[in-house]
Amino acid sequence: TLRCSRCSRNKPKKVEDEPARRRSMRLLRVEPPLDIPLLDTFVRPEAEEYPQVPDGPLPMVPENQTESSKRTEALLSTWMRISEVKADDAEWGTPDIKRYQESLSSMVLKEENIRKVVKSRVCSMAIHPSESTVLVAAGDKFGHVGLWNVSCGTEEGAHVFIPHNFNVNCMHFSPCNPAHLLSLSNDALRCGDVTRAVFDEICKSEEDLSCFDFLEENACTAIVSHWSGPVAVVDRRTPGVSSELSVDIGFRRTRTVHVHPVNKQYFLAAGSVDVCVFDVRYLRNAKENKPLSSLTGHTKSVASAYFSPVTGNRVVTVCADDRLRIFKSKNIQVLLIFKKQTKSKPTKTASQNLAGRWLTRFRAIWDPKQEHCFLVGSMAQPRQIEVFQDTGKLLHTFRSVDCLGSVCSINVVHPSQNILVGGNSSGRLHVF
Repeated sequence: TLRCSRCSRNKPKKVEDEPARRRSMRLLRVEPPLDIPLLDTFVRPEAEEYPQVPDGPLPMVPENQTESSKRTEALLSTWMRISEVKADDAEWGTPDIKRYQESLSSMVLKEENIRKVVKSRVCSMAIHPSESTVLVAAGDKFGHVGLWNVSCGTEEGAHVFIPHNFNVNCMHFSPCNPAHLLSLSNDALRCGDVTRAVFDEICKSEEDLSCFDFLEENACTAIVSHWSGPVAVVDRRTPGVSSELSVDIGFRRTRTVHVHPVNKQYFLAAGSVDVCVFDVRYLRNAKENKPLSSLTGHTKSVASAYFSPVTGNRVVTVCADDRLRIFKSKNIQVLLIFKKQTKSKPTKTASQNLAGRWLTRFRAIWDPKQEHCFLVGSMAQPRQIEVFQDTGKLLHTFRSVDCLGSVCSINVVHPSQNILVGGNSSGRLHVF
């Protein structure tokens, strides 16, 4: 027999079957009984704090270890050994683009050259200039610095250290002594000295730090930027952890600074929508610390701006308006000589989807072996790293359907070898 759908419905409960509703004694204006104790005031449980890195020098001991192990000692001894050999001068500014494209095509990504080196999103990377061993350093958003001996080929090749409390925003091996790895976080600039197995504290600031670059080949002095806008000059030879000077350059936010490869007194600063060239010699005088040149045309925040590696005659910028801009700085050099304030317009723009919600902001970096070419990550599918010529022409895409399935926001290129390393948002590095 079929039952009517109306009959199959559950009957509503009677009013007398429902439990009596609770009513507030405050609304009833009734005093609480004296024999019932009042509840204690509710206190929210405090969040478990991550242990803070102490001030001062830190031993170069991996995470969750009280002392260095044999595997760690092997990594550090390799780093020390390859730092004693001076690398040959690279073939700068190769004019043959066709031969350069062929070298890019010969670079491949294999499964054994993929490794999770740090725990979280990669914020910065550096590669050792050694021509015999591939040693890569990566910094993540939790202050971890991972060292990976790619040439080792075993699981023991990567180790994680914790020299910082916050994002590791910038990293460089010292150009004159690659036994030193300098890393900058929001609160401090440190130098990892493998000869003494210690992370020294060079500069500490109450304002968040964003980027740094060396002002001299001996790496004794550096220009350091603050997220809030000012820039500072740091001298490693000066005792203490304070900067030599800190100057307001008129930026609301400064993300990157980059020193001119030839004229070391000039540096490039990139901020909200500002990209300007400054003379470090005039920063002490508040009246003369105005920009020598402004690179205009950016409609949204700028993620990075870098001089080309050999002559500095080009500047490439990455903007949140999904565009790469290439500036010819031949006019800028004239402006630097005459010290006039003026503006330069971009010579080329290339549309690029550079937005990623949970990704480190993309940075376009020049290949140190090729004056006219730069690399940048991409949101395109399949996942890839793109190489552009300074004319805006796409020269090559690094991709691997089997091995590369994520966005590589941060990339670094070896100064003399055909080696490219891409870092993603999960702490994984990919070596082409």
